Amino acid sequence: MKLLLALVLALATALFTAGIAHAAPVDGLTLLNATPTQGGSAYSLNLQTLLIITGLAFLPGIVLLMTAFTRIIIVLSVLRQALGLTTTPPNMILAALALALTVFVMRGVLQQEQDNAVQPYLNGTITFETAVQRAEPPIQNFMLSQTRKDALHLFVDLSGGHYATPQDVPLTVLVPAFATSELETAFQISFLIYIPFVLIDLAVASVLMSLGMIMVSPTLISLPLKLLLFVSIHGWSLVLGSLANSFAGAGS
Repeated sequence: MKLLLALVLALATALFTAGIAHAAPVDGLTLLNATPTQGGSAYSLNLQTLLIITGLAFLPGIVLLMTAFTRIIIVLSVLRQALGLTTTPPNMILAALALALTVFVMRGVLQQEQDNAVQPYLNGTITFETAVQRAEPPIQNFMLSQTRKDALHLFVDLSGGHYATPQDVPLTVLVPAFATSELETAFQISFLIYIPFVLIDLAVASVLMSLGMIMVSPTLISLPLKLLLFVSIHGWSLVLGSLANSFAGAGS
């Protein structure tokens, strides 16, 4: 996490202080080097800048992996499949909804990050290293509260380390354990959501078979029935509310 935050800060510094270097080096990170030639100027990309930009390409996925986003987006995707809808809601809507619910669930963690690390750093009262140290405990406590013990023990054993308390586990070990736990929890919730819709499909298929309507697709009949059932029981509110409650106050 410290490395990722350092990459973000380095790129931000480059965008605001560097630009194109024509003569003496400037403070911060140089984005491009310009070398005069007979035909004009030749531009070369700094290796450090290239590594930072490459790292930033993976940054959103790694950050989302450390939040509630994984569990929420998987459950919503399986719910759409269980309803028999392939493109509705669209992927963009599902991702935006999952992101909004993630912010809601983790509002307490985000507030702690804001009060303890981000705002003091922006005010200039603490250094960047201190801000990173203060930002780590809230997200670490959130992941520990949602990580299964067996998954945590598995990755601790694989790392070969020995830690006195769970809080001593480094993020390099905690993040994969947390991601594994989130996948297991997401598939368990998805299984429970899927069962009622499978029963509707089976009932419709049985009725069509008994009526001799073999050529009629069961999906043609079951889809509106599943939508009617889902809407009548306020399914979206139930699913989103259950997902938020599944974190059991982790955002506080």
